[in-house]
Amino acid sequence: MIGDIIETKQCQLKDPMDLFHSGQVVKICAPMVRYSKLAFRTLVRKYSCDLCYTPMIVAADFVRSAKARDSEFTTNKGDHPLIVQFAAKEAQILCDAAHIVCPFADGIDLNCGCPQRWAMAEGYGACLINKPELIRDMVRHVRNQIDNPRFSVSIKIRIHEDLKRTVDLCQKAEATGVSWITVHGRTVEERHQPVHYDAIKTIKQSMSIPVVANGDIKTLKDAENVRRWTGADGVMVARGLLANPAMFAGYEETPLKCIQDWVDIALEHGTPFTCFHHHLMYMLERITSKQEKKVFNVLSSTSAVLDYLNNFYGV
Repeated sequence: MIGDIIETKQCQLKDPMDLFHSGQVVKICAPMVRYSKLAFRTLVRKYSCDLCYTPMIVAADFVRSAKARDSEFTTNKGDHPLIVQFAAKEAQILCDAAHIVCPFADGIDLNCGCPQRWAMAEGYGACLINKPELIRDMVRHVRNQIDNPRFSVSIKIRIHEDLKRTVDLCQKAEATGVSWITVHGRTVEERHQPVHYDAIKTIKQSMSIPVVANGDIKTLKDAENVRRWTGADGVMVARGLLANPAMFAGYEETPLKCIQDWVDIALEHGTPFTCFHHHLMYMLERITSKQEKKVFNVLSSTSAVLDYLNNFYGV
């Protein structure tokens, strides 16, 4: 991490808000536990992804432990614009975490949308949508203590059953100085139900800052349709990019060139085998038969995976 960070200091950090002022829909790689790390961010940036998030990092652990910082946050000079997403419930802890990453990232995002039980039990994630005053305090602290005016502070939320509460939350966050808001168009209880894009549209119409739409966007056409329907300024994609990291460049399925790029990037970054293999399982999902999946998914070494890809795909 240290070598990468020193390298980053020499590069020009970017203002993510410039993307939202470009007039084009901003294409964003979502924060994904285990998956949206540096190697994968490097890959999707090659295929028209405009803005990348780190996986969610628990701010308290990050501030307290050098080991957590080394394992959770790695970047380099090409990894921009970059947003570091934190789980936090105390204003000063979030500020301290923001101070640590400020020289190396372009903004932070407060996770107010994670529905996992452990996160909500700890006071993180989606339970924060019911605590607008706490969100306000955390955002205000970061705004007051980070000197760089180009450093963005955003939030990612889920919606309430009563959408008026969500609109009120978003308007309070806007008044506090949030740069933009990402809206996952489901409630905390909903997992695989249809996304409420109409709710995102209502929120967008009530705001003057950028709004990013999130939820079930699998192709570039989906992204364009969601943007058209909601009026959102950006689209954030998670599983769609895992299945096809080249989707923002208009590919319907993962091209072999993208698979080759992943192999090269992952090996260069020293990506652990399990992560390397899992990404390939996602990428090959739509282009391999059931029988091929049975073989590929149980491979247990990098050399076996490389042999398989060479034999079956010439990669």
